[in-house]
Amino acid sequence: MTDMVVKARGLERRFGEQQAVAGVDLALAPGTVLGLIGPNGAGKTTLLRALLGLTACRGELAVLGFNPRREQAKLMEQVCFIADTAVLPRWMTVLQLLDYVTGVHPAFDRAQAEAFLATTDVRLNRRVGQLSKGMTVQLHLALVMAIDARLLVLDEPTLGLDILFRKHFFEQLLNDYFDEERTIIISTHQVEEVEHILTHVMFMNNGQTVLFESMDTLAEQFVELRVVGEAVARAEAIPHIGQRQLLGGKALIYEGIDAESLAPLGELRTPTLADLFVAKVGGSSSHV
Repeated sequence: MTDMVVKARGLERRFGEQQAVAGVDLALAPGTVLGLIGPNGAGKTTLLRALLGLTACRGELAVLGFNPRREQAKLMEQVCFIADTAVLPRWMTVLQLLDYVTGVHPAFDRAQAEAFLATTDVRLNRRVGQLSKGMTVQLHLALVMAIDARLLVLDEPTLGLDILFRKHFFEQLLNDYFDEERTIIISTHQVEEVEHILTHVMFMNNGQTVLFESMDTLAEQFVELRVVGEAVARAEAIPHIGQRQLLGGKALIYEGIDAESLAPLGELRTPTLADLFVAKVGGSSSHV
């Protein structure tokens, strides 16, 4: 556990009567890409802010071996962060921003940032405030990818972008930034768009961890059965965690069951993250 990027045990954060984070445990090794999934108000952003030392939490927490609150300056030398607001100085030109980051961050590779920007429509003489949402995110990503950070934290980084920008963003992130030594945490509602790049997934609801699994083990833990006709009633009689309507039948998700015992009833699949999230967090009126 000593080489873990994140080690958290029993994290708690309360705002008045609201329990934003409630007893969260988390351990992330180098090379992890974690998808942090949850509804609004689930505690995702509060958890991320705790990891960055931006808010205090009860419990045990170490990020890259540092106490985020007491050693935030040292921690942030090895961490990059992109929020949904992509906050950058709007009055600066892109060139001035590159000058500024070059002067303040010792691990910033300016040539790498300029090479990345050359593949976009972001021009060095444009002011940040004149850039579109998509261009601002591209600029932010260029700055981040040019910093030799060990941990990248993304809080809804593509919020408000169209599907082409979102797809390009995650492709660049995976192809141009990620390696086996870097760790990425992505909080997003665009579950389908990040599913293929994740190594682990964590569902949160009401400040609690609902699910934390390796993507490799999801198929061992959960199975989706698609049934039609008379087999529906038989499938519903078997304890399941969620179901949804299909044309002429239903899809049911089971946890911790021998998949082969379900095979005679219909078609077996590994549930998508979106469907699994609805089953685990959204609930089902037909829960058995």
